[in-house]
Amino acid sequence: MDRKTNRNDSPPHGTPWGLTLSVRDLAKTLLILLLATLIGWLFYGLGFTEANIITAYLLAVLITSMVTSGWVCSLIASIISVFIFNYLFTNPRFTFRVYDKGYPVTFAIMFLAAMLTGTLAGKLRDHAGEAARSAFRSQVLFETSQLLQKAPTQADILPGIGGQLARLLNRPVRVCPAGSSPEDGRLFWPEGQAGTWPVTEEDRTALGAVLIWCPRKETSDAICLPIRSGDRVYGAVAIRTAGDALKGFESSMVLSVLGECALAMDNKRIAREKEQSALLAQSEQLRANLLRSISHDLRTPLTSISGNASNLMSNGASIDEEAKQQIYTDIYDDAMWLISLVENLLAVTRLEDGKMQLHTSTELVDEIVAEALRHVDRRASEHTITVEASEDLLLVKGDSKLIIQVIMNLVDNAVKYTPPGSHIRIRAQAAGDRVELSVADDGPGIPDEQKPKIFDMFYTGSNRLGDSRRSLGLGLGLCRSIAAAHGGTLTVADNTPHGAVFSFTLPRGEVTMHE
Repeated sequence: MDRKTNRNDSPPHGTPWGLTLSVRDLAKTLLILLLATLIGWLFYGLGFTEANIITAYLLAVLITSMVTSGWVCSLIASIISVFIFNYLFTNPRFTFRVYDKGYPVTFAIMFLAAMLTGTLAGKLRDHAGEAARSAFRSQVLFETSQLLQKAPTQADILPGIGGQLARLLNRPVRVCPAGSSPEDGRLFWPEGQAGTWPVTEEDRTALGAVLIWCPRKETSDAICLPIRSGDRVYGAVAIRTAGDALKGFESSMVLSVLGECALAMDNKRIAREKEQSALLAQSEQLRANLLRSISHDLRTPLTSISGNASNLMSNGASIDEEAKQQIYTDIYDDAMWLISLVENLLAVTRLEDGKMQLHTSTELVDEIVAEALRHVDRRASEHTITVEASEDLLLVKGDSKLIIQVIMNLVDNAVKYTPPGSHIRIRAQAAGDRVELSVADDGPGIPDEQKPKIFDMFYTGSNRLGDSRRSLGLGLGLCRSIAAAHGGTLTVADNTPHGAVFSFTLPRGEVTMHE
C-alpha cells in the first residue's frame, strides 16, 4: 500500500516547491478571474475609475494565491488579469492595442503589484501552514510525554510509542520489543490507513542488527532505529520510507521520542527494581525480627524445660510429690506455650504466602465457640468467661479450624493481659449477610497510641505476660490474616467502662433442606 500525502503537505520528493500545477488549482484560478471580471464589468458600467477595476483584479490574484498551492497559479492569474484588463477596459476596447502611452507602465505596475501581492499571500499561507504543523507536532509530542508518564508498566510503553510515531510521521511503524523476532513486532498505521507490510529478509536483518548492536540501519523500504538507553536496548522501531526519506526535523523528532521512551523504560525498570529491593528488605527484616524474637524469647521456656527435666532426672527420688507436680505443670505450660507459638508461626507463614487453602463448611457458631473454649489457656479458669449467643441459631461459612484458632488467640490474649478474676465476654450476633463475633474484657485496656500497631507482626507493646515471658506478637497478626482470608476485618475498640473489645466478621451460612 502506497503512503498517502505527508501531513506537512510537502511536494513529492525531487519536485521544487511551487512548480506543481493541478487541474483543480487551474480551475479555481479561472473561476476567480471570471468573478473579478464580472465585478470589473459592473464597476465599468457604474462609471467607476480604472483604479477600482485594477483593485478587483489585485484582490483576485490575492485570493488565488491563498486557495491554490505554489506560486504558478498566482503568476498565471497576474498575467491573465493584465491581458483581460487591457482587452475589456482600455481604449480601444476588445483589442490588445492601446492609444495612451501611459498604459504599458500601468500594465507593468499592475503585473508587479499582482505578483508581489500573490507572493506575499503565498508566504503568509505557507507560514500559517507551518505554524499549524508545528502546533500539531508539539501536541503529539506532549501527548507522547503524558502517555509515557501514565503507562503503568514497560509493556504498555512500546505500543503507545508506535501509535504516536505513526500519527506524527503519517507513516506505518513496526515496533519490536527486545528479545522478540521481527515477525513478532506490532504494526501501527496512521489514522485512516490500513494494509499489510510484510517483513522482508532485508528488514529482518536490519531489525536484528539494531536489536543487538547497531545504532541505525536503513533498507530500501524502511529505516530501523533502536530504543536504547546506554548499553541497554529495550526494543527497535522500523519506519516505512518507501523511497521518501525522513526529513531532518522528522529525524530529530523521532530520535527525541525514542530517547524519551528509553528514559521512561529506564524509570519503570528502576522503579520495579526498587520495589523488589523493598520487598526483599522487608522479607529480610521480617526474618531478622523473627530470629531475634525467637532467640531472645524462646530461651526462657527452653531453659525452664531443660532445667526442670534435669532436676527430675538427677533428684527425682528426693523430691516430694507436690514439688514434682509443680515441676510437671511448669514443663507442661512451657511446652504448650512453645506449641502455640509454632502453630501460629506456621499459620502466619502459610497465610502470608498464600499457601493455606481454606476448607470452608457451614458450622454452628455455638459449636465453634465451645470447641475453642476447650483449648484455651489453662489459666482461663482464673477468669470468668461468659458466652452471649443470639436467640436464633447462627451459622457461619468458613474454615472452622482457623475460626477456632482466632477465638482461642483472642481469649488467650484477654487471659494473658488481664488480672485474675477479670470478666471475658464472647458475643455472636447477626450483621446482615455476615456474623459478627467479639471478645471483650474488663482489663486495663489498650492505649490509643498502640491500637494502630497491635495487629503488626512482632509488635508486643509495653505489656508483658503474667509469667514474665514476652509475647512474640504473632497472635493478633494471625487473627487479622484469617479474618481477611474470610473476607472480613478484625478491629479493636474500648470496652465500657474499661477494657478492650476485639471484633471480626464472617460470612453467614445457610443450610439447604432436602426433602
